[in-house]
Amino acid sequence: MQAVRIHEFGGLDSLKVGDAPTPKPRDGEVLVRIHAAGINPVDWKTCAGEGVASRLEDPFPFIPGWDVSGVVEAPGAGVSDFKAGDAVCGMVRWPWGGGGYAEYVAAPAVDLVARPESMNDAQAAGLPLAALTAWQALFDTADLQLGQSVLIHAAAGGVGHIAVQLAKWRGAHVTGTASARNEAFLRELGADRVIDYNATRFEDVSGDVDVVLDGVGGEIQERSFGVLKPGGMLVSIRGRPSQEQASAHGVRAQHVSVHADAEQLRAIADLAEAGRLAIHVDATFPLEEVHKAHEMSKTGHTRGKVVLRAV
Repeated sequence: MQAVRIHEFGGLDSLKVGDAPTPKPRDGEVLVRIHAAGINPVDWKTCAGEGVASRLEDPFPFIPGWDVSGVVEAPGAGVSDFKAGDAVCGMVRWPWGGGGYAEYVAAPAVDLVARPESMNDAQAAGLPLAALTAWQALFDTADLQLGQSVLIHAAAGGVGHIAVQLAKWRGAHVTGTASARNEAFLRELGADRVIDYNATRFEDVSGDVDVVLDGVGGEIQERSFGVLKPGGMLVSIRGRPSQEQASAHGVRAQHVSVHADAEQLRAIADLAEAGRLAIHVDATFPLEEVHKAHEMSKTGHTRGKVVLRAV
């Protein structure tokens, strides 16, 4: 099969496209013919030796990528939930395995769900990791409730544009920070207010909120403590927030790292199937243009997701 592999940690030059052995499914796994693979920041961070690099079970040669969409080629022994020809998507072999930047992956059946019929392969490939991150940040960690208010930084990005939709589905009042070009996009997704971070300091206009979802870190994170209501919650997916600052403001703060959860992924897929959750794909690239795809993702200014095509 064709695959993108790294043989050592490094920059874009470490990504090599070429022939690789087609995996064979073990007990409880299925062989998936990959049609598309979603790109997440953890992908290029891991290739550089950061991200989840320390957790890889067998680093080299390593095939990056955890988000996939495709068709079951063959189920392994003990698999009854899927059969050959089923359209599936999932966050596969997280965080130790990878394997998404290829034509085939052998993935545990528990990592997969039926691909929502409302989505094409590129959209479905952009769903799992970002949506699970948003779900776990907003609901598991912040316990966002009906009628509460949330400020979402980087609201037009991969996690952000999903978080906007999930928060609205939960019945929250949603404010997002983004560039002016993304205001109409975010309002279509359900944002009640969009703050152009190039023109306005968010703390001057956001009002007090119950929850902040921080996808930026640094100075933005530090300034976010001041917009939280007493007892509010800052959830960061970019860097660990200061517990000292949280205490000084009378609020809570926590960093979230995504984890696999089959039940949550099925619930997310059901929302997508019901038309309550959409994935915006900013650009798609063939496997051989993985360098361009990573370069675009690393800018931090994509609208929604960047996806690789394997077919």
